[in-house]
Amino acid sequence: MNTPTPTFRSAVPSDITRCYEIESSAYEGDEAATEEKIATRIRQYAQGFLVMELDGRVTGFINSGCAYNVVMSDEQFKELVGHDPDAPNVVIMSVVIDPAYQGRGLASLLMRKFVSRMREQGKKTIHLMCKERHVELYRRLGYDYVKPSESDHGGMSWHEMVMIL
Repeated sequence: MNTPTPTFRSAVPSDITRCYEIESSAYEGDEAATEEKIATRIRQYAQGFLVMELDGRVTGFINSGCAYNVVMSDEQFKELVGHDPDAPNVVIMSVVIDPAYQGRGLASLLMRKFVSRMREQGKKTIHLMCKERHVELYRRLGYDYVKPSESDHGGMSWHEMVMIL
C-alpha cells in the first residue's frame, strides 16, 4: 500500500484531543500521558512537540522538554517541572504513531525530522527511554545505549538512550 508523504509541524492546542487518542491507543496502561499532560506539553513547549500528518490527519507525534541536568527517572519532568526551553538537552517523552499507521517506517521518518529540528534549534543531546524491543530501532537511528533505567513508569522496565547532536 502506498503511503502518502507526511507533513510535519509544531503542535497547536486543537491537536490535544487527537494526540491523546493516539497516545492512549498506542501505549499500555499507565504509560500513556493524560490529556492534561499533553495539553501542558503543547502549551509550554510547542517547538518540541512535533506532529506528523498524512492527508491532513494527525497520525503521530513526538513530544519533549529540555533540561540542563537530565535525570531520566524524574517523573515530575513529564509535567515539565524543571523544563527550560533554552537548555541544551532534549528529553523525549513520547514517540507515537497511530496503530493504524504503524509498520510503514513512519516512526523513523518522524524521528529523523525531530532530530533535524533539534539540531536547527542548537540543542546538544537528545535523551529517551524505551522498552527493550525498541533499543535496536533507536540504535539504527543514531542513539547510543546508556543503561537500564531506574524508572518504572507505568510498571514497565525501560532503557535509557542518548544521541549527541
